[in-house]
Amino acid sequence: MCKVLKVSRSGYYEWLRREPGQQQRYKEQVQERIVFHFHDSAQRYGSPKITEKLRAEGFRITERTVSNYMRELGLRSCVSRKYKVHTTDSNHDLPVAPNLLDQQFTVTEPNKVWVADITYVPCREGRLYLASVMDLCTREIVGWRLYDRMTTRLVLDALEDAYRAKKPDAGLIHHSDRGSQYASDEFRKRLRAYRMEASMSRKGNCYDKACMESFHSIIKKELIYCNPKFKTKQQAYKEIYRYIEFFYNRKRIHGAIGYLTPVRFAARFYKVPE
Repeated sequence: MCKVLKVSRSGYYEWLRREPGQQQRYKEQVQERIVFHFHDSAQRYGSPKITEKLRAEGFRITERTVSNYMRELGLRSCVSRKYKVHTTDSNHDLPVAPNLLDQQFTVTEPNKVWVADITYVPCREGRLYLASVMDLCTREIVGWRLYDRMTTRLVLDALEDAYRAKKPDAGLIHHSDRGSQYASDEFRKRLRAYRMEASMSRKGNCYDKACMESFHSIIKKELIYCNPKFKTKQQAYKEIYRYIEFFYNRKRIHGAIGYLTPVRFAARFYKVPE
């Protein structure tokens, strides 16, 4: 081998005995932490979030370097396929609330604006629908329900979970699309009972509730579509429960809130354990 490569035998053995340089040791240390954060997030974090995690640990590193290292290590975050099922039925004669939110997505206090929506969840045992309620300040999912029918009861129960968990003061803005579930008489009565103000997106404008659309896109990318279709409804509920309650709310860092988790960011406003 030395003859082929035209190097001396003494030089080859010296190279074998040589300790890795400081730069190489640093690279190996960084790559070890990249692998940890990649698998700790269930292979959901790409280079932007892993870069933030490394910086929080004291590493001075760029996103481009992390991206190059991940490519060397063969690490790639979850990528979902596109799958669209319409869950909004706005062709009705029910009353429609004004758009009070008006794409003002920056909220300075929790329990001032909640955004709600429904999304479809495929399952071999039958269709499922996830109704979610997000606090626009903390990005925390404060209420959610998973049912096999897209009825008013689905969104009512998600709202009730959120209300019982947070007990907001009067005047909270509840923003949704114009779907018949949110425009129903029963749902509007519940909002009044909770002393909330109804707000609805403009017809056909998904950007009016972009933050909730983003969450449903994330859960599909990181859980629903990056794994084989759920075999049973019970399995779907368990996996979604673990994702929302343990990963998204308590572990997943969010760029809009300074790369903190929603629960940790919310703790800044209250004297409660993070």
